[in-house]
This record gives sequence, structure tokens and C-alpha cells, in this order.
Amino acid sequence: MKGVVFVELLAMAEDAFGEDVVDAVIDKADLAHGGAYTAVGNYPCAELVKIVDAFSDHSGLSPDLLQRKFGHWMMGFFAQHYPAFFENKSSSFEMLEAVDQEIHVEVLKLYPDAELPRFETDRTGEGQLQMVYSSPRPLVSFCHGLIEACVERFDETAEIAIEATPAQNNSTTFRIDITGR
Repeated sequence: MKGVVFVELLAMAEDAFGEDVVDAVIDKADLAHGGAYTAVGNYPCAELVKIVDAFSDHSGLSPDLLQRKFGHWMMGFFAQHYPAFFENKSSSFEMLEAVDQEIHVEVLKLYPDAELPRFETDRTGEGQLQMVYSSPRPLVSFCHGLIEACVERFDETAEIAIEATPAQNNSTTFRIDITGR
């Protein structure tokens, strides 16, 4: 995984818990990289999961909830650092449909070695989108948080249902129903 994800996870943790707590939790987690990450480095996803688990142990919040909160954090990061991706998008569905079609294309130009998840989208009805997230990484809750934050960013409300996709390995289906604009 790209180091920027690790850097931002620790930035979120510092914002939530303070620098001293982050240092103590990272020291206790016994991480291979010692909690020192660069935005352009590559690190194993297992280490990211270990960090989330360590903050879960510290805070009492579930790892899934922390991943969802991190998804919200990263949506803010993306909007601030990559505003061009949000231009000419009038809804969360347009943004979510652009992930594989536009955004990941640009990411691969910058980082050809990036191992990106896949997002297949299908509008299944008025105000309904099915999104299949495929990745061997255990980050479904992070993806859920990104979707929630995307919906909020476009001043929409939605019900989001999640189900395993048995026909596809390492895939999860999100069914997003816009309930208000």
C-alpha cells in the first residue's frame, strides 16, 4: 500500500487522540517499520490493519468503526489535495462511478506499481447504485466510510447495504439508495 495511506491514518489518530497517545500506541504495536512512513513508500496492508487494531485496543472502538472513520478522513484528504477529481461531478454516484474510470487511471500514471482495488458500478434504478468492491485487502469498512463520506460531500443522504459477493473472490457489494438530496 502507498505510504500516504499510513501517513494519513496516523494524522487522523493524532487529531483524535493526540501525539503522545499515538507514539505510545505505535510503540506498543511493535510494527515492522516502527511507525515511520513516507507518503511515497510502499508498506504491507497487514501493517495498516495492525495499526487500526492497536488503536481499537486503545480506544475501545471496533476496528470496523475506526476503518469507517478513516474512510471519512481520506475523503476529506482527497477533496483537499485532488480537487480536480471532484470537478464536474454533481452527485455521489457520478463520483463513485469515476473511481475506476478516471481516478485510478490517473493514480496508475503516477504510481505504476500501485495495487488498486476494483470498483464496478451499475445504476440499478432511480437513485440506486450497486458498487462491487474487489480487493484482497481487508478494508471493506474503509471503503464503506469512503462511500458514506462521498454521499455527505454531495449533500445527499443514503441507505447503504453491504453483502458478500460469493461469485467473486475478495469482493463485497454495496447497494446505495439515495434517500434525500
